[in-house]
Amino acid sequence: MPKRRQLRSFDLKRLATFESLIGVDEAGRGALAGPVVAGAVLVNKEFLESRWALANAKRINDSKLLTLAERDALWFDFETLAAQGQIHANYGIADVDEIEKHNILGATKLAMRRALEGIYPPSAFEQKTEPDLFSTPEDIENFEPTISAHIIVDGLALRNFPYPHTGVVKGDSRSLCIAMASIIAKVTRDRLMVEMDSVHPGYNFAQHKGYGTDVHREALLRIGRCPQHREVFLRKIFAKRVDPDQVDFLDEPADKSS
Repeated sequence: MPKRRQLRSFDLKRLATFESLIGVDEAGRGALAGPVVAGAVLVNKEFLESRWALANAKRINDSKLLTLAERDALWFDFETLAAQGQIHANYGIADVDEIEKHNILGATKLAMRRALEGIYPPSAFEQKTEPDLFSTPEDIENFEPTISAHIIVDGLALRNFPYPHTGVVKGDSRSLCIAMASIIAKVTRDRLMVEMDSVHPGYNFAQHKGYGTDVHREALLRIGRCPQHREVFLRKIFAKRVDPDQVDFLDEPADKSS
């Protein structure tokens, strides 16, 4: 895994031909319950060379490798930086009904699109024809150039996605802005799951955040599902009331906050 200090240089190299870089990542894709949440963070060269970035880039990493306290402290810093206009950040959510309707990949893309829409609409990235000698005065007056921003998404590139982008495998441990987006996504989702714990007691959502831990699987077999569970993810458990230890789920790696 690259050292944390290299995340900043990774992004700086990609800003050689763009004015800004937008990192996108998600949280909750492999959970058994709750929404999938995406984060998006726009940075530019000025920010990456700022006093804050020089002093604090080493604190930023893949959100799952940070403690709860580290993520919360960075969230506070990101809010301050956004208020100061040094970065632009947003998150998007796709709920359980949308996961059931569109499947987890479709819902993930929906959450990512919503996160990006809070920064730029998809139309801003469409190639536009610049005014020429044959343009009318109205065309010239209303012309808006294509935004010089490049979107990088953690993982493989997405098909049928409205934004042009590049996939970066393990991007949350390689790119600073993707890592920042991963923190925004995880903090947002974790807080939603803590709130959900009081609405649907008995599953211990506040601890495992909806992932397939032994405690969560035992609760499912004991008391059944709640409206926040993803039905398609639970079919193997309820098909023959099998031992949850024998069910193969896509679990998120344990992080340092548990």
